[in-house]
Amino acid sequence: MRTLLLLLLSLLTLPLAAADKPRQFRAGAATSNLTPPIGGAIIGGFHPFPSTHIHDELNARCLVLDNGETRLAIVVCDLLGASREVFDEARKLVTEETGLPGAHLLMSATHTHSATSALGTNRFQINNPLDPYQAFVARRIADGVRRAMNNLAPARIGWGTGSEPRHVFNRRWFLKPGTMPMNPFGSTNDLVKMNPGRASKDLDKPAGPTDPEVCLLSVQTPEGRPIAVLANYSLHYVGGVGPGHISADYFAIFCDRLQELLHADRQTPAFVGLLANGTSGNINNIDFTQPGVKQENYAQMRLVANDLAQVAFTALQGITYHDWVPLGGQLRELEVGTRRPTPEQINRAKEILARPKTLPRAATLEEIYAERTLGMAQYPARLNIPIQALRVGDVGITGIPCETFVETGLELKARNPFKPSFTHSIANGYYGYLPTPEQHRLGGYETWLGTNRLEEQGSVKIVTALLEMLAKLK
Repeated sequence: MRTLLLLLLSLLTLPLAAADKPRQFRAGAATSNLTPPIGGAIIGGFHPFPSTHIHDELNARCLVLDNGETRLAIVVCDLLGASREVFDEARKLVTEETGLPGAHLLMSATHTHSATSALGTNRFQINNPLDPYQAFVARRIADGVRRAMNNLAPARIGWGTGSEPRHVFNRRWFLKPGTMPMNPFGSTNDLVKMNPGRASKDLDKPAGPTDPEVCLLSVQTPEGRPIAVLANYSLHYVGGVGPGHISADYFAIFCDRLQELLHADRQTPAFVGLLANGTSGNINNIDFTQPGVKQENYAQMRLVANDLAQVAFTALQGITYHDWVPLGGQLRELEVGTRRPTPEQINRAKEILARPKTLPRAATLEEIYAERTLGMAQYPARLNIPIQALRVGDVGITGIPCETFVETGLELKARNPFKPSFTHSIANGYYGYLPTPEQHRLGGYETWLGTNRLEEQGSVKIVTALLEMLAKLK
């Protein structure tokens, strides 16, 4: 009996087992500069042109979360987009240098139209070697994640939502009968037009909804000092930059303004704001029912960013913070088909490109899409594309490597087992626009061969797979 009592006393005095120790949540954030040299081609439009000035720096904005059991990293890059090869190289570097599992690293691009290309020289070829700027971007993403890990410190986390409907408009419109212009494929069969002109007498009605929700994930020290805020909003970009300017668009202005509102300036480590592009493939900042108003460069960007930051700041005041939350991540290769040009489309494209050019001039839209048609003819018939799902407490985050239509984002929010939930578009790669099957039937720019690369059922297959992944994380 005496021996048994001594044994029990010795067990009671042993140190707590690791599983019995209080669980501690940590977070760290950092930025990593991605700004290219002046002179590289700005690729936001059909006709790239060299940059002449850097208005504001481009960054990879990095957030790392660690609950003692699982570690996640989220990176939002001030880029129009980046090829899968860039993100794959960054993922490889991060895993090799930190041990972070690849499925736990989500990277996306904001889709600023005032950046030089991290997409490579030919978007219709895969597995290309990285060019110097792409290699630089991959290296800097990895450096940013490592810096964020170096800044890991005790933290608490919360989430919430706001709404800003004033700045989101569906950019695809039905027009009045007989007013649809010819598309680059020689057809007037499109039922909708992208960016149809402001206050036009030909306008009928928008061809889809918008999503005004502002989703927020906030981390701060146990004492309440802000560490980082990850926001998500479904607005394509704003634009209105100076001639030849490199700029991160309204995304960076939002982050700067939110930092001011939170009184988080000049902290050590620095506060990091992140604004990810949601499902904005058919959403922009133009109210086509109203005539345009001439503005100074960057004025509209500041208006949108400041309004959005105020909505985010107000929503943050009502957030409940948690000392520990579960974390999880899944990354999946999803096989999908691609759009295939018909023999007639290929022959027409060759005929267009064979026409003589009498004067040096920019390529016409017809010529641009003839080149894209031939590019798609060489594109693989099937692809494995990366899709991703993360769990952060009650929050579900998905990543799709396309310019995703808002209908897909709304469906994922409605059917998601996590609340709130949101999607990063242009995540882990870039495969063009992703219309829904219903929007495919309407035609228009976002559905044109070459603008859209994946099969018409692509969005359906992606949503189905992501919901399966989220269910496993739940």
